[in-house]
Amino acid sequence: MSDRTVLHVKGRVLVGPDEARDELWVVDGRISYERPRASGETVTVRGWALPGLVDAHCHVGLDHHGAVDEATSEKQALTDREAGTLLIRDAGSASDTRWMDDRADLPKIIRAGRHIARTRRYIRNFAHEIEPGDLVAYVAAEARRGDGWVKLVGDWIDREAGDLTACWPRAEVTAAIAEAHRLGARVTAHCFAEVALRDLVEAGIDCIEHATGLTEDTIPLFAERGVAIVPTLVNIATFPHLAAGAEARFPRWSAHMRRLYDRRYDTVRAAYDAGVPVFVGTDAGGSLAHGLVAAEVAELVKAGIPSLQALSATTWGARRWLGRPALEEGAPADLVVYDEDPRADVRVLAGPRRVILNGRVIG
Repeated sequence: MSDRTVLHVKGRVLVGPDEARDELWVVDGRISYERPRASGETVTVRGWALPGLVDAHCHVGLDHHGAVDEATSEKQALTDREAGTLLIRDAGSASDTRWMDDRADLPKIIRAGRHIARTRRYIRNFAHEIEPGDLVAYVAAEARRGDGWVKLVGDWIDREAGDLTACWPRAEVTAAIAEAHRLGARVTAHCFAEVALRDLVEAGIDCIEHATGLTEDTIPLFAERGVAIVPTLVNIATFPHLAAGAEARFPRWSAHMRRLYDRRYDTVRAAYDAGVPVFVGTDAGGSLAHGLVAAEVAELVKAGIPSLQALSATTWGARRWLGRPALEEGAPADLVVYDEDPRADVRVLAGPRRVILNGRVIG
């Protein structure tokens, strides 16, 4: 395709959960629902079109050792793109991936800066490791560095306790979240366990990653305050393996992780039923591979979230939550086309027919 080619997407264009059109056009990289005047070559793509998928918990520029080079970061982003993920909320990375913003062929990234963790309470080489007295200053710095998000590590294994414990005193985390909000950034936090959730929500946090520690006591608080969760169920599936590896040294932690794993689907469904906003994220880039967005949507459905709502959690709803357009008139033409209706079976997401990014068919 040349830059002057008009792209015609024909079939069913899923503009929203309850709205579909028969066709759209892409002119100069943007969506139009009006047939353009004849101006050169037209290429037609047929199928079921969705907004480019969203992975709201992904780590481009990171692997299990820490920061990676640009070639590896590019490969990660391309893997996500091939899976139909065209918008990423990078939930913490030690790498500077700003160079990707100049690449029209790579997914768009919303960055949360670098993780902020308690000293020796997170994965080595991933985070700023600090003490509570420095939390406000580091949150302010990452709020300025990121794209409207800051990422905290809310709980982690305490080796002395032998189990997951909260990382931050309530007063310090309250002040830090207030400072992020003052600077126009939202705050999210890694949380596996129960112990840190109430303090974080009452401190004003905007989102919790994983959220396996939600209970009947904290779910209503999340719903009342509109705090979103990104369950990362494809990552939670690793808990039994992690627990087995630490059994001898940390038996309490291992047993706790197994309990969280065993009730993971019930937890997510209870949160959804209570009205807690739920979004799709894979946690790719640490120990998990990239390109797992379809698997995560399928996991949400397995947990009991209706298919259309699980689909929205990686398309229309996710984009609205992140402040990015979907398939509106004049929006950047970022969309994925499938051979079958993904509303009928979300497993269709695993096999995109065409990936269109910035108006160009790239896959």
